[in-house]
This record gives sequence, structure tokens and C-alpha cells, in this order.
Amino acid sequence: MLQVSGLNKSYGSRVLLEDVTFSVNPGERVGLVGRNGEGKTTLFRMLSGEEEADDGQIAKPKNYSIGYLSQHLSFTGKTVLAEGVKSLPKNEDGWEETYKAEEILAGLGFTSEHLELDPNTLSGGFQVRLQLGKVLISSPKLLLLDEPTNYLDITSIRWLQAFLQTWDGEIVLITHDREFMDSIVTHVLGIHRRKVKKIEGATDKYYEQVVLEEEIYEQTRQREEKRREQSQRFIDRFRAQASRARAVQSRIKLLDKQEKLEKLAHISELEFAFRSAPFPGQWLVRAENLHFGYTADEQLISGLNLAVGKEDRIAVIGPNGRGKSTLLGLLAGELKPSQGEVLPNQNMSLAYFGQTNINRLHLDQTVEGEIMDAHPEHSRKLARDICGVMMFEGDDALKKVKVLSGGERSRVLLGKLLVRPANLLLLDEPTNHLDMGKIDSLLEAIDQFPGGVIMVTHSEMILRSVATRLIVFDRGKVQLFEGTYEEFLDRVGWSTEDDGQLTVLRRSQGGRGTKKKESRAARANSITERSKVLSPLKKQIEEAERQIMQLETELEQDNADLLRAVESNQSGKISALSIALHTKKERIDKLFVELDRVQREHDTKLAEFEGKS
Repeated sequence: MLQVSGLNKSYGSRVLLEDVTFSVNPGERVGLVGRNGEGKTTLFRMLSGEEEADDGQIAKPKNYSIGYLSQHLSFTGKTVLAEGVKSLPKNEDGWEETYKAEEILAGLGFTSEHLELDPNTLSGGFQVRLQLGKVLISSPKLLLLDEPTNYLDITSIRWLQAFLQTWDGEIVLITHDREFMDSIVTHVLGIHRRKVKKIEGATDKYYEQVVLEEEIYEQTRQREEKRREQSQRFIDRFRAQASRARAVQSRIKLLDKQEKLEKLAHISELEFAFRSAPFPGQWLVRAENLHFGYTADEQLISGLNLAVGKEDRIAVIGPNGRGKSTLLGLLAGELKPSQGEVLPNQNMSLAYFGQTNINRLHLDQTVEGEIMDAHPEHSRKLARDICGVMMFEGDDALKKVKVLSGGERSRVLLGKLLVRPANLLLLDEPTNHLDMGKIDSLLEAIDQFPGGVIMVTHSEMILRSVATRLIVFDRGKVQLFEGTYEEFLDRVGWSTEDDGQLTVLRRSQGGRGTKKKESRAARANSITERSKVLSPLKKQIEEAERQIMQLETELEQDNADLLRAVESNQSGKISALSIALHTKKERIDKLFVELDRVQREHDTKLAEFEGKS
């Protein structure tokens, strides 16, 4: 078990984490979520010991091992297998344990040929896979996995998913893939406004609870503000009256003790909206008998025929290194086919997000300048608007590209795509540097885009949400599949999977829309139940407040009438008004007592419902 208490972390004047307290109990698999830049990776570094907290404690049992997927790569083994075997737990050697290392590396996509290679000669992506394999092979008590699916293809992700579902120890997982996380974790730990909150269940439940709590906080803040105003009016009205001195002093003390809730700061959300260019035709681009290979002996694409319509949603899927990004480069006109041709429509307007395109950003250019250069009319106002949408607000828009992180540069490139009108989007892994909320926003923008979309992705959640056609790289060839990803799994499936190695996700877990419907239904039932109990109390509160306001207005009028009656010496009217004033003041006092009682009952019931959620 891991216990974190009172953890604080700041960088200069920027407070990142504040009084963070939580525990990871035996057998728990915890998903760590939060917006980019809120401190997820920083928290991991502190848990692993790579970075120190400013304050607080991290307690763990003696000999409690932690495996952390570090970004620092260092290999000393002569072969990939030798490097992997080095991570086997101490005092465990022999053929069986070597086999365990081989099995894990095979699951992560290493072939028997890979195992004999020098690890330092591997590509960057396979080096990251090897680092992940070493962590898994070491069998720590607690796994800290920061975006473990980066650089993995679909089949490796599916293997990792099944592997983690049967993990005996504890896991804390960061991933931008909501479906992957939900299939593994038992709890969600969220970083929000520098604090953390841990719940049992999936990400949908966590985000709904955060939204609900903030709604309740704002309602409570407004209600408390109204009560403060009412108390202040009472104090101002009766401060000078000796007969009300005790009541006034009581309300002053109550007002001083009452904590004032501050209005929550606005959090900028990334909201994508692609600009569409009109397209009168049927086919945006066609590929006829397309062939391509970087060498004559190794053809990545052979004989592909494809026609892309203006409302198509095509996903390009398959293992890494088979030609998915190459295909997008061919369709974008950045590569020339060795045989066949790509025929774009004369009215096609292309927006292309490619992994290599990020490297083409001008390092000495500002964010604003990069986006402005992409606009046909070089509009600075529109560029600034896009900067704001992409979360480069104010002076952040004047930062130079060379000081930006990889994720920030990715957002700049996406911002450039939003500026220029297009009717065909080519998107190569656009979600790699986006958190869950931003991915949802991107998917909504794709859904609303009236043109065609071709996307390379390894996320099964995105495939299920977006794709209506597939271009599949598998079994040594590329072919067009007319159907959804679910239909592909049912009718074809992946050649590298077998029943002994992988557990295919149940269809009930796969539907993003189904989960949302169930979530909405559950929330609707909860809201209905709360409404039945809280609505009558709320009406009593509103009615008491209305009566108090009305009586106070009448008091003002009666006081004015009494003053005139005294000036004109109308003894009968003076007597009647004095009695009326006394009665109304007593009524107001009773209403304040009743208002306080009902308000407390309302707050208690509200807290009970919150406890149930």
C-alpha cells in the first residue's frame, strides 16, 4: 500500500499540487487523470523518487518495489533479450524466467529476430517498448505507467490491456485513451484545481462528479452570498435601534464567522472547429493501383485502389512500420508512388496533420506567427482567436516554437489546420499529445466536419467512435475494408492474435455511445431522486426569502407613513402603524429562524446525496 499525505509542489510562483493526500490500497488499479500541465507526470516522478516534493510525505511498506516507465533510456545488454532478462526479479533465474521475458517482449511486438538485435540499434519507438517491457518483466509491487500505449500498435495495446487486467499488484496509470483506462482501472484519481480526488469506478463517473460538485459549489456560493446580503441588510437596518442591539450583534458575529466562498476561476477548454471549404463533387481524391516502397525489395503498398468521398470517415490501422503514415504522405502529394497514381479533385482543399509536419514548424517563429502564416489573408485577429482556442492565451501566443514542448507544438500544428478552410482532413495520430477532454473535443469537431476525414490511429475508442471504413495493413498487405471497426473484429480480426495470448474486449465494453447513454440514464435517475427531496425544501427557502423581502419593503413604507402621522399628530394612525410595525418585525424574525432551519435541512440532505454518489 502507498500512502501520500499533504504533498505540495511548486515551480517558482506557480503552485502545481497543493495538500495532495490519497492512498493506493492493495490490489487497486488507479487511473490518474487531469488536464495537460496539471501535474500528473510530476506526481509520478515524486512517487518514483525521481523528484522531491516541497512538503508532505510518501509512505510505503518496507521492500515495496515500484516500477516506473521512465523517459530516460539506457541499455547495456548485448541483445534485446539479454536486456530484458536483466530485469527479472532477483534470485529467479533459469529457463522458465527467461521464457517469461520472451513472452512479455513478444506481446509488445518483438519478433524472434528483434530479440537478437543490439538494443541500441532499435528505432526510438521500439526502445520505448523495450523500456516498458523491462518494467513489466521486473514484476514490481506497484506499476507507474505514464502513457504506456505511446509507440504501441493496436495488437500490442490489446495484449498490454489483457496483461494489466490480470496484474496482481497495484497500478497507477496515465493514458489519454479513455477506453483503455476504463477497461483496466478499479479507481480514478483526478488532479483538478491543484487538489486530488479519488473515486471508485470509471472515468465517466469521476468527470460527472467533478461537474456536479462544481455546480453545487457555485449554487452554495450564490446562496451564501444572498444570505450574507440579507444579514447585512438586517444589520444596516437595525444597527441604531437599542431594542435590536442583541440581534444585530449576533448577526455581526455570525457574518464574521461565516466563511466566504470564492468564485471558481474559469478553466479554458480546448474547442476544435475545422473550417470547411465547399465541395460540389462526389470524390475528393482517388488512388488507382497504388504501389510504394522505400526499396525495390520491400513494398509497403501494393495495388491499393481507393476513392474518398466528401463525407467519408476512414481509419488507417495496422502494426507500426507497415506504411500507414506513408499512405497519408502519398495522398497528400508529399511522396510519389512507384506505380499507379493519386488523383485529387481540382476542388479538393487539404489540411494535413503529419508526425513529420511538427518538425517543419519554424523554431524562431512565434505561435501567433505560425498560425497567421497559415491563413490565406494573414489575419492577425483570426490567428489570435485560434491561439486562444488552442490555449495559447495572451502573451503565450508570443512564445517561440523552440521553447514549446512536444504537446504544445502539436497544438500549434492543429491550430494551423483550423485556420485554412478544407474539405479533406488527413490526420496522423493527432491525439498523441492531447488529454481526454481535448480528445473528446477533437472527435466532436470531426463529427461536425462536413468534408472527408482519413485518420491514422491506434486508439480503439476512436476507431469505434469515428470510422465507417478502414484501410487495413495486416498479413503483409494493405486492403480496404468496407465497414466499422467492430465489423472488422467480428469478420476478419488481427492475424497476430490468438485465443491463448489475448482477451478480446467484450462488446458491452466497446461501445462509447452505449456507455454514455448508461451514464446519462444513471445521472438522470440520481437527479430525479434528488429533485423529489430537495425541490420542496428549495421552494420553502424561496418563499421565506420572498416574504422577508416583501415585509421589509412594507416596513419601509410603514416607517414613512408613521413619520408623516407623527408630524401631522394623527394619534389613531400612529397607534395602528406602531402595532403593524411591531407585528411585521416579529414576523420577519420568525421567518429568519424558519429560513435558517430549512436551509440547514436542505444542506444536510444535499450532503447525503453527495455521499451516495
